[in-house]
Amino acid sequence: MRAQLALLPLLGEALIGIAVAAIHDLNDVVAAAPTVPGAYIVELQDDQDVDSFYGDLAAANVEAEKRLDLSYSLFNGLSLRLKNVSNNDADMAAQKISEMPKVRKVWPVRIRNVPKDEVVWVGDGVEAGLALKRRQESANDTFSPHVMTQVDKLRSNGFTGTGVRIGIVDTGVDYNHPALGNGCFGPGCLFSYGTDLVGDAYNGLNVPVPDPDPYDNCAGHGTHVSGIIAAQVNELGFTGAAPDATLGMYRVFGCAGGSGDDVLIAAFNQAYEDGSDIITSSIGGPSGWTEDPWAVAVQRIVEAGVPCTVSAGNDGSNGLFFASSSANGKGVAAIASVDNTEIPHLLISATFSVDNSSEEVFGWEVGNPPYTNISLPLWAVSNSTEIEDDACSPLPGDTPNLSEYMVLIRQANNCAVYQQAQNVADKGAKNIMLYSNSATTFLVYVSFLPEILGAGMVTAMQGVEWVNLLNQGKEIIVHMTDQNHTSKLVESSPDTQYGGLLSPFSSWGPTWEVDVKPQFASPGGNILSTYPLDLGGYAVLSGTSMACPLTAAIYALISQARGTLDPSTLERVISSTASPKVWAEDTSGRLAPVPQQGGGLIQAFDAAYTTTIPSVASISFNDTANFIPSANFSIQNLSPNDVTYEIGHVAAITAYTFNRDSIYPSFYPNPTDDAFATLEFSESKVVIPAGGSFDITVTPTPPSGLNETLLPVYSGYITINGTNGDSLFIPYLGVVGSMYSAPKMLDPDWTFLSNYTDPLHAAPENTTFAVPFPSNSTSEPDTSIGYPTAVIQLNAGTSLLRCDVVPLDDSANVTTTEVLGVQIVGSALNYPIEYSQRTYYISPFTGMLSDGVAVPEGRYRLLVRILRIFGDPEKEDDYESMTLAPFNIVYA
Repeated sequence: MRAQLALLPLLGEALIGIAVAAIHDLNDVVAAAPTVPGAYIVELQDDQDVDSFYGDLAAANVEAEKRLDLSYSLFNGLSLRLKNVSNNDADMAAQKISEMPKVRKVWPVRIRNVPKDEVVWVGDGVEAGLALKRRQESANDTFSPHVMTQVDKLRSNGFTGTGVRIGIVDTGVDYNHPALGNGCFGPGCLFSYGTDLVGDAYNGLNVPVPDPDPYDNCAGHGTHVSGIIAAQVNELGFTGAAPDATLGMYRVFGCAGGSGDDVLIAAFNQAYEDGSDIITSSIGGPSGWTEDPWAVAVQRIVEAGVPCTVSAGNDGSNGLFFASSSANGKGVAAIASVDNTEIPHLLISATFSVDNSSEEVFGWEVGNPPYTNISLPLWAVSNSTEIEDDACSPLPGDTPNLSEYMVLIRQANNCAVYQQAQNVADKGAKNIMLYSNSATTFLVYVSFLPEILGAGMVTAMQGVEWVNLLNQGKEIIVHMTDQNHTSKLVESSPDTQYGGLLSPFSSWGPTWEVDVKPQFASPGGNILSTYPLDLGGYAVLSGTSMACPLTAAIYALISQARGTLDPSTLERVISSTASPKVWAEDTSGRLAPVPQQGGGLIQAFDAAYTTTIPSVASISFNDTANFIPSANFSIQNLSPNDVTYEIGHVAAITAYTFNRDSIYPSFYPNPTDDAFATLEFSESKVVIPAGGSFDITVTPTPPSGLNETLLPVYSGYITINGTNGDSLFIPYLGVVGSMYSAPKMLDPDWTFLSNYTDPLHAAPENTTFAVPFPSNSTSEPDTSIGYPTAVIQLNAGTSLLRCDVVPLDDSANVTTTEVLGVQIVGSALNYPIEYSQRTYYISPFTGMLSDGVAVPEGRYRLLVRILRIFGDPEKEDDYESMTLAPFNIVYA
């Protein structure tokens, strides 16, 4: 990691003070993506070749180690790592490379981490002999993510992804899994193509060691993604959404660490050149800029005709304007997450019988103490399944002796499990079974009651079924087997909190240039899928990582139904037929903001069969300083009949970017307002003949009465309702206020000069820093040396962050250059930084400038400048700046 990036890894626990003071919650810190020291992506002019360029480097006395050859039809270049060059000289060499006539652009190699999805549970391992079973199997597709997105309806019409090639860029795949190939890889297999671009030992920093086999048994993420797309029939009773698709896997992570942008660019381009019809990747990192090299590369693939779906990210807690890396690319489908309507639970298998009938299977979660082998009649404390205080009070005097019963208790809100257990134990109970009062099952601990011999819990649905049977006078006998000698099963219970609504972890758009992100949403919370056999066989994970592959599979199904893989067409039909979801954080029924959900939850069947096609997938009216006063779109009628359409509008919640009582960006849930935009249409009702189209002009009026300095983002949906039954939405958004004038982009409290040994506190003015003279032998600044250090906190993203060194007197006798109206000796090492998300930097100044020259001893200031959004990098007035405290530097 280079010294100016990602302060969290650099300072560890020492950083907590600055993080808490700055953002109030350390869990919400998202560090800048680190870079590989001395490593760069070099894009060459189209008519140049890599081999001759390395010759040019040698002729220019630039020694470089090859990382990857990036010579592809849509991206011509390479990645390299400078040899025998310290970080002090790396930027100077990179600048030298960028000025070579064959070079189009040079980027540092940023590292992207494996997505931090929540692991809800992992199976115990099919290989270990545990039989995983789904309780209620059906010939129909009843898998809840498929029902939510209408995949079940497309599947019933025979669309299964046949003939569609889906390239997956991820951690690799365990194709030995029975549901993912059963050991088959290559032509004719489910995974018929792909490669490992990195090798097991790759960690993002070292040189990739490619391998033609993308097998993975150490990470798991790619295996889970793969099952969501195309899992075959398995013992848990689900399949992937497009089980007959042909898959390719491009492994870009080793067993630990991250992956460089160069590897990701290579993977996408290789997937494209291998003939993938759709490419999907559940990888990313905070960005907000379409100009990231990875975003640029993926955008070109989409423009070449291949749809690409990329997860929106799992940084929803950071609120607005936190769109993710390559998902930012224009035309790239950024996928948000909706929570599954059901939560799958991995439970221990047992049976029960009703009035001596045949035994039925149910699942339970082990408590403490666990059951032994027992068969007992069930007795319920209450005949109500809504009771809030079941067994919270002593049981009545006519309660039977409960020693020979399994006592059923509803989980209470008004007392602890201990109290419930004590009250039934007072009546002789020795075995208790709680049933959940929500979608979540919890462990039960009552072992400190010596009377209780066994405890467990079942789902709310199972408890309700039993109580209803008991109320009918039925006798229920439960048969429990020691947990170590029975099988497992998967049961689901309804998610009554966020089920069907936007997942709180799902990252928000728009981009910093107010492009609409995300495009639409898919189920990503609490998703059951395959997992490497060595890691448990099956797992439930939560993340936009899970929503993204389901969307890729849906693209395959819709492309089959509509007979097209055109990215624009598919984006437009999916976005316009999606179902906007309500705001999960209140009960008003208002729609969630477009920058949280895009078009809403995908409705695959509607997208496959709609005969009304809008010409745009979404509309941005930008901010009011760059306001787009009107926008045009057309409605195409592909039906065989004339259709009358009514054009209208429904507003979504307006959300503020910044807090009302501070200069800090707001965390989720953002403050909201009831002020909405109004839209006027050139026609509110039109008749479009069969096969015809009609142009509509929409004129927006942004909402009034809002605090513009807090950058409120308004949004909503243009509605198109046809007499043929089509009901479509076009999402739109805009910003009230000026992105250019975003308040305090440089945080005034947490942008200051400090000592590298104590970066949490500002250094006094005119501090003298005695430091070693910088030399080529210095790789990373020594944290024990008191370098003058710039602490920089960005409250908004910027396309250019500068940290320039300004001399304060003539004692140093230095040569200066005027840059943006200020005489500087140069930029601090590793500056300027392009396309930064709002984040935090700690930048020790060793005395070395970015051109590799050490400043003489003397008195200086560090001048921090951040280019305003939509600003001109050549104009001094387009920067927000802070001059840090003066200091003296002497070489010890």
